[in-house]
Amino acid sequence: MNPSHPPQAESVLDVLIIGAGLSGIGAARHLQANCPSKSWTIVEAREAIGGTWDLFRYPGVRSDSDMYTLGYNFMPWKERKAIADGPDILRYIQRASDEGQIGAKLRLGQRVVKANWLSEQAMWQVVLRRSSDAIESTIQARFLYFCSGYYSYSQAHQPDFAGQADFAGQIVHPQFWPEGLEYSGKKVVVIGSGATAVTLVPEMAKTAAHVVMLQRSPTYVVSRPSIDTIAQVLAKVLPSRWAYALTRWKNLLLGMYFYNIAQRKPAAVKKYLLSLVRKEMGASYDTDQHFSPNYGPWDQRVCVVPDSDLFREVKAGRASIVTETIERFSQTGVVLTSGKELPADIIVTATGLKLSALGEVALSKDGIAYAPNDAIAYKGLMLSDLPNAALTFGYINASWTLRADLTAQYICRLLNHMDQHGQRVVVPKADPAVVAKPFMGLSSGYVQRGQAHVPKQGDRAPWQAKQNYFSDLRALKWSRIDDGVLRFDE
Repeated sequence: MNPSHPPQAESVLDVLIIGAGLSGIGAARHLQANCPSKSWTIVEAREAIGGTWDLFRYPGVRSDSDMYTLGYNFMPWKERKAIADGPDILRYIQRASDEGQIGAKLRLGQRVVKANWLSEQAMWQVVLRRSSDAIESTIQARFLYFCSGYYSYSQAHQPDFAGQADFAGQIVHPQFWPEGLEYSGKKVVVIGSGATAVTLVPEMAKTAAHVVMLQRSPTYVVSRPSIDTIAQVLAKVLPSRWAYALTRWKNLLLGMYFYNIAQRKPAAVKKYLLSLVRKEMGASYDTDQHFSPNYGPWDQRVCVVPDSDLFREVKAGRASIVTETIERFSQTGVVLTSGKELPADIIVTATGLKLSALGEVALSKDGIAYAPNDAIAYKGLMLSDLPNAALTFGYINASWTLRADLTAQYICRLLNHMDQHGQRVVVPKADPAVVAKPFMGLSSGYVQRGQAHVPKQGDRAPWQAKQNYFSDLRALKWSRIDDGVLRFDE
């Protein structure tokens, strides 16, 4: 803390929302609708709202889920594209903010650096740091609501490739895309095979001399139409909210069906997915080498390509896929372990995210440090032994917002329950018999690297983070609040 600028305490908020991305703006709208008497503020470290959709500026950035499920349950998605571009999603979030008149309760450019729970006062003392000049201030809140996502905005996973300093061209990570980067007519190598890579490659291939997607191992890739024709028909014959709700349920049920089938019959689903790729690429293309992972479908996220754009660019020769490991960087490109060199003017390291818990806020209780990564998550939204605090963590096998909406509705129910019973404090208490397990079940590299930095889940309810909307609907919307696991104090 800067001693020349001592913190100034303010009036106590009922709820402090941390993060003004898709989750944070949604949380505020739910509080407005369901807890109208509560005072709240949103604190956002960046100078703009939007979170992920304001941070990522790489070419072609888009959703990897359809917007009928990634959109809020209270605000229909009205654009034609179901697989939407980043700028359209950002405008959607802005519209949700504007319609809720949230701007007056936003604190932009202020990062929450630490929060200490004061037991005697039953409130959080939160230290904010202003981005522009590092001046710190304090704010007090009865309840903390973390909507800060699950990865670091300031750091990304960037492997140190041998010979990296020798490369004469430009090396770029998608999370920190330089404004105005010129790649027209240039040779580009994109290292990676996940959602970012399969988005970047076809977009850059439109104007680059050639783009190579260099992957160590393949990912499941499936084409989907960017426009949902059933949604468009429903929108013509039904009120917008009805059409949106029906399309949302359709896509939710189809997604759950596919995921469950993939879990029960991975070999059959893998065969089916590869058959779709073969139809796209033709019998002569080596589908087994470039599109056949060594894991089952949904052990990692399945990548969606809208309107077959990746397949189209590869077939046209403007892009190609190379499945091999890297020996080193050279002055003019990337040398593979086979000895082959991929020439490049620009290398894009789409090598993944760095997981982060609760916005990297230093938490403590009465001055004693609290480690979120040692905690077990209650219903995937509160942490063991952490009073009056919740976090939003969406699905890893479906759209993030489906669970964000359920979480916000549950938090509103919880706050109203506490008001009705005159309770000031709520804290989840885990039975010692609960066995801690990894919170995220994917085998993706960024998940495995970051497990030590995020909370755990348990081996039984209500400590499990189930990847099932209907299970969560029952647990978060219809279950009793006072379930014997949550401990309340007046």
